[in-house]
Amino acid sequence: MAKRLVAYISPWCYNCSDTREALKTWGLPVEFVDIEKDAAATRRVLAWTGYRSVPTLLIAEQGSLEPGEAPAPLAPGASPHGIDRGSMLTEPTRAQLRAWLIAHGLLSAEAAKAPLR
Repeated sequence: MAKRLVAYISPWCYNCSDTREALKTWGLPVEFVDIEKDAAATRRVLAWTGYRSVPTLLIAEQGSLEPGEAPAPLAPGASPHGIDRGSMLTEPTRAQLRAWLIAHGLLSAEAAKAPLR
């Protein structure tokens, strides 16, 4: 099955807006899930990260909002910020997001050179 990108976001989150803009600039298809409007999504993010950490991006199978592979575990109480957990990345910088997308074949190195505002 084909991989796809899913991003859990919130409207109040600056990093979510920044991530959304970067993904748009790179021309990547992504499904956004607003944790403020979807209680089940909030529970999933809490289970995966221990916090309401957004943006939380994951690589899913077509038609799914769950990671295609189980993300690497976090140490108890550890911050998920910017940690590449394989199929999941939470609150990344643009550089971390770019590197993660390239590593997982979702973004070509050439496309990643597109200037970001």
